[in-house]
Amino acid sequence: MADNNVTRRRALQALGVAGFAGLAGCGEETGPGGDDDGNGNGETDPMTTEGTRTPQDVSGTIKIGVLQPLTGDLRYYGQQSVWGFLSGLAYKGDSEPPGDISAGTITMDVGDVTYELLLRDTEFTADIAQTRATDLVQSENVDMLFGCSSSGAATRVIDTVVSATNVPYMAGPAASADITSNNETCRDIVFRASENTAMDARSGGQYVAEETDVENVYLFGADYSFGRAVVNNYEQVLAANGVNVIDTRFVERGYSDWGPLLDNAEEAGADGIVGGFTVATLPQLFTAFLTGDYSFRAFGGFATLITNTVVGETMQNALGEDLTAQDIRDAKLGPFTTRYHWNQYDNPINDAFVDTYTSTYGMVPDLFTSGTFTAASAIHQAARYGGSLEGADIASELRGMTVRDTPKGENGYTFQTYNNQIRSEMTVADPIPTTDEWADAWSATIMPGEPRVRISGEDATIPESDVSCSL
Repeated sequence: MADNNVTRRRALQALGVAGFAGLAGCGEETGPGGDDDGNGNGETDPMTTEGTRTPQDVSGTIKIGVLQPLTGDLRYYGQQSVWGFLSGLAYKGDSEPPGDISAGTITMDVGDVTYELLLRDTEFTADIAQTRATDLVQSENVDMLFGCSSSGAATRVIDTVVSATNVPYMAGPAASADITSNNETCRDIVFRASENTAMDARSGGQYVAEETDVENVYLFGADYSFGRAVVNNYEQVLAANGVNVIDTRFVERGYSDWGPLLDNAEEAGADGIVGGFTVATLPQLFTAFLTGDYSFRAFGGFATLITNTVVGETMQNALGEDLTAQDIRDAKLGPFTTRYHWNQYDNPINDAFVDTYTSTYGMVPDLFTSGTFTAASAIHQAARYGGSLEGADIASELRGMTVRDTPKGENGYTFQTYNNQIRSEMTVADPIPTTDEWADAWSATIMPGEPRVRISGEDATIPESDVSCSL
């Protein structure tokens, strides 16, 4: 690794780290490990690109630079992302994840492999993410990078640090579809084990087209990468399935004058609308929708605890404090898609994940945690089957790999060979009032109900023909 690290440092020194053009920001448990955990001989893994293979003994230390917002208003995005990653390593090592986290170094042993995780606070900005990533590669000689909750930050890290140094990067939970579908950021050393906005939209679009009698849809989205990805992918799937898209409308984040826009959708004959927004805009949209007299139904996606808390309060304000599931159904709100929530999957891995995560962090696993758990699980699986802790060797193993231990079940995620984006099943569920069973570990008024349908990873993911990169 010494020669590679020198090369990285020289590349960065030659390139420099000042003066890069700013990019727009975007963003919105453990138990017994499997048979290939640690360094035991275990059983062979039947789900690899080369066929049945036997894990190898591997020992030593791997340094991973972790980039997440750990302070500020959106620190919970970074917290749950790191908690999921730590839980993935803990599951592989049949141990407990660390509790308190902050910027610094966390060391975890999985068998004979020591993971040295260098946590750095990005403060949810692209500039700081770039600076921290540069330092991790240049001064700390990390073998890999992981993280970024902001898609703008992830894009900046790829465009500057990763491209200049060839340090493998596991992006996530940054969710812009462009990261792994646009040739400007698609790289053979850039991976994402987290679900993305296209998966939200394509699974939602399939549900609307195949499981409802909705024929005419009006699409609304935030006027930046997140909202445009949601709208564009809904439009593609709906049109391909014979659903008429009446119109699309993009508005700035925080837009509040929703009455006239919803009136337009009603007058145009919409029987369904989609809102591609985050917590900055959803409350205003839902307040106008719930207090208006509209005939159409609203679709979209479940977000994190932060958004569910605000949306739940909005529902209570409009529908009454004693909110019921019937109230929500009558209001024509949902169902919504979800990348992952703790109650959407029933399998031993998820059961262990939910139990240990809840006992360690005082809340249930949230939207981003399955993807980051899987990122850690995938990295260790790649090290075991490649027999190496070199970043380049791990990257080589990740390509096309099916990840065995995931919260969505065994072999629940697979990296696509054409763009290194992982694919996995999505679910669609109704919003319901939070049940007594989960009230202590989920503070929002609403939560996802039982899955209505499951959308396969193949159907939820952008196909190779529709991306501008090919690896």
